[in-house]
Parts: sequence; C-alpha cells; structure tokens
Amino acid sequence: MSWPPMAASEKGRDIFKLSRDWLSVEEAVAAVGSASCGAISLFIGTTREDQSAGRKVIGLEYEAYEAMVTSELAELCRDVRARWPDVAHICVHHRLGSLITLTALMAPSARANPSARPFLRWVPVGEASVVAAVSSPHRQQGQRAVAHLLDGLKAKVPVWKKEVYEDRGASWKENAECAWASCHGNAAALNH
Repeated sequence: MSWPPMAASEKGRDIFKLSRDWLSVEEAVAAVGSASCGAISLFIGTTREDQSAGRKVIGLEYEAYEAMVTSELAELCRDVRARWPDVAHICVHHRLGSLITLTALMAPSARANPSARPFLRWVPVGEASVVAAVSSPHRQQGQRAVAHLLDGLKAKVPVWKKEVYEDRGASWKENAECAWASCHGNAAALNH
C-alpha cells in the first residue's frame, strides 16, 4: 500500500478500513511506513478463548455504524496529531462480520486458512479483530498514540461486539468504556 516509504516532506496519512475478511498486519504496517520515521508501533487485538456465563466463547461478531466510524476515527486521529505532532501516519483496520455459516463447523485447522473459509463471518479465537499501526520518529510517541487510539476506539467509535458460543448461541456485550452505551440500556436488552 505505501511501499516504498514516503519522503519526509509528505503529509501524514490516516487510513481506516472496516473489513468482513481477515485483517493483514503486513498491510497495516506497510500503510504507515515512512523514511522519516524510526518506529512503527503496532497493536493487534485478537479474539481470546473465554467463558461467559458458563459458555465457551469461540468467536466474536462485530457490527458498526460505518459512516460514523470513519468520522469518529478521523476525530481520534486529529486528537493524536494534536497530542503527538511528530506522528507521521496512522492506520486502523477493524473486522466486522455476521452470519454464522456451515464453515463455522469446520475443524479449527481448516478455519485457520482464510481461503478455506470464505463464508465465515465472525472472528474466531486467535484471529485479529483490530489492527492499529502508527509511525513516528521515535517509539515513545507512537506507543502512546496507539494506546490513545485504542482507548478512543473503545470509548467513542460505534462498533458493537457479540460473543459467539460453542453451542452456536450468541450474546451482545456491553462496552463499559463506551460513554454512550448506558443510553441504550444494558447488554441483556441487546441480546438476540
């Protein structure tokens, strides 16, 4: 995407992507590459195997108010640049998905190959749900900027998460970090 790295005089880029497919860490890293930067700070948020109310979580499903996601991420990037002016480029990729299909019943080894599961629309355990990358001249600014981006993403960006369980049931999860979540009632009211 951004290879070769940008010249020092080029303006910073903010790259956002919502995807219903596997997220590429390499793509996010390449998007922020810059010859003027000595650091690329990276965060990869993965689906973890967990228990919720005695049920084993095997994946996550995400929905988003896509038009507002772009607006909120742009605002977060402006805030990052105000706090850390040396930040060169910012990239945030977030997974979306719905429609559990028969491929969800495949063996984990088969699900691990993205090309073998074209209809799997939730994020299985171990796979990336979000990838954020920031380039900066020095690591400290980039690391702080990535942490700030993720905190802002959780608190302000309209992306909702549903846990998918081993029994193929699912439950929407409330994000306690989100300021406006309490306006919509508790998670139990959102469960399907």
